Amino acid sequence: MEQQATGRAGRIERIIREHLAPVELRIHDDSARHAHHVHVRDNGVQAGESHYNVLIVSPAFDQMGRVQRSRVVHDLLADEFAGGMHALSLVLRTPQEQARMDAA
Repeated sequence: MEQQATGRAGRIERIIREHLAPVELRIHDDSARHAHHVHVRDNGVQAGESHYNVLIVSPAFDQMGRVQRSRVVHDLLADEFAGGMHALSLVLRTPQEQARMDAA
């Protein structure tokens, strides 16, 4: 059985899986690399869960341009941004696009 991520990463995973049914999903919490940013500190202590790198490969992106894909994901994760997520780096591909990348 696959272990479910917890915290913000777990919420991101659940939202993406529910709405976009990805064939591949990678979520990497990159917050530690940004600990020096003022917005991730709470009285000098790193708050964390603020910066993420996410790869989503989904047939839901068929017929969508790059900007539309990004808007869909940002809209899905609006509550996370409102709750303190600061940065989201996205790689959004269809399965066909991912297959071409894998073959290269």
